[in-house]
Amino acid sequence: MDRSMTLVLPRTSRRGLLLSGGAAFSAAYLPKIARAGGATDKRLIVIVLRGALDGLSAVAPVGDPDYVRLHGALALSTGGPNPALALDPFFALNPGMPVFARMFRERQAAIVHAVATAYRDRSHFDGQDVLESGFAGPGHTSSGWLNRAIAELPKGDRAALKGGLGVGAVTPLIMRGGAPVVGWAPTGLPQAADDLATRLMDLYRQTDPALATSLAQGLGIEKIAAREMGEARPQGGNEAQLMRRVAEGVARLLAPEDGPRIAALAIDGWDTHANEGGGGGRLAMLLGGLDGAFEAFQQTLGAAWAGTTIVAITEFGRTARINGTVGTDHGTGTVAFLAGGAVKGGRVIADWPGLSDANLWQNRDLRATTDLRAVLKGVLADQFGLSAAALGARVFPDSSGVAPMKGLIV
Repeated sequence: MDRSMTLVLPRTSRRGLLLSGGAAFSAAYLPKIARAGGATDKRLIVIVLRGALDGLSAVAPVGDPDYVRLHGALALSTGGPNPALALDPFFALNPGMPVFARMFRERQAAIVHAVATAYRDRSHFDGQDVLESGFAGPGHTSSGWLNRAIAELPKGDRAALKGGLGVGAVTPLIMRGGAPVVGWAPTGLPQAADDLATRLMDLYRQTDPALATSLAQGLGIEKIAAREMGEARPQGGNEAQLMRRVAEGVARLLAPEDGPRIAALAIDGWDTHANEGGGGGRLAMLLGGLDGAFEAFQQTLGAAWAGTTIVAITEFGRTARINGTVGTDHGTGTVAFLAGGAVKGGRVIADWPGLSDANLWQNRDLRATTDLRAVLKGVLADQFGLSAAALGARVFPDSSGVAPMKGLIV
């Protein structure tokens, strides 16, 4: 069982922000230049929950008569110890997420249940490949759907000009590709001195103006970090506290007028094969960390929150039946969380398949009735105006048969 969690802490120094995607510069990678100025000022943050989230313990179908029978000790209830937070007569939210429940009541958060990618096997490696690449099957690791979405933005869109922000020592696959991306990396990576950056800028202005502009873009993000975060280096804390701190750091980079508009980050640790805990154990703690991240984004983005959409997604779900170690194994259907001032919230969106034995996928999993690509396409269409043709052919290749979900964004 993998209980690790990979988080990039929101700490920065003069060279703590490295460019990613493109030609190499020291330990960093330089992105291609964006040649646009723009108008749209909306923000999109994608959180990848690596390890496969148990959707039935995150958002419980308490109204399904087979739920308790299948999920046993992990089943949530709106009564008793660690009561779940009722969302409607059928669904209840894990008690580790009171902030999300508040956003849900305020119609700034929504859930899509019984959702999955097109992948139907149970390999983390392949599942994450499909989730982040946007292809229907594994083996496509050269670019990610979010980077390709940035490349499809109109030339005048501000998000196209600012490019994307990839959080991590290595840019997540979802954000790799030809569109401009800057990466926020831990300060432990090799870093260039100020005078070296100045000399390279002078050199590139003479020999490669596009590369000079790319370097300037990355240094601009660095200045934002220095201005918004100073030299703060938060230390210690548990996994939940670290999630919140990462969110605060990302929000401080996205909030300013001169900051990027689209970001992606990944959090490991959701592979709960044993001692998952339901409403009061490890999973609730992890969901509490995600909840704190949502709150940190809302508080730190300030006025920009009104035009922000956050999507939290995972590679697949977990089994409907618990296993012998009071955990769950790799499954299929799960949940996607949406939050933000731009979200048309207060809804659990589900074509509920039921949890009777006859309705389970391969007699073990929640059956997926919604293609995750439909959700992501709907967000991109409504948030940034991307066409169904571009989404079906280039952002999510060969998916023209999957229509964008309508009505997710205000």
